[in-house]
Amino acid sequence: MITIMDYKFIKMEYLDSVSGGDTGIISELALIFKEQSVEIYNEMRSFLESKDYKSLGLLAHKAKSSVSIMGINELADMLKTFELQARDGKEPQVYESYIERFKNDTQEAIKELDEIIRNRLKNN
Repeated sequence: MITIMDYKFIKMEYLDSVSGGDTGIISELALIFKEQSVEIYNEMRSFLESKDYKSLGLLAHKAKSSVSIMGINELADMLKTFELQARDGKEPQVYESYIERFKNDTQEAIKELDEIIRNRLKNN
């Protein structure tokens, strides 16, 4: 039996329910998440620089979906706030901090995913 470890970002119970506990599926989800996170971060920076807040809000919505699949609920909640603020162009002075938190939290989540996959492969 696989023991479920507690991680700061990744919620294993949720990830296992989405993947059926299949390490191959978790690996695929992790790869997609890594690629999307980098893409989303770069797009966020671009939209912020061009002050395209409406597009930034839409992108925050997309990012929220991506992190929700990994069970990163606190970041998903922050992205929901970001989405609503950016869509309406409210409080643009905080957008930079939201974007940097997205980057930092997703990078830490990716480290956890890599560890999860290593541990699962080692135990199989």
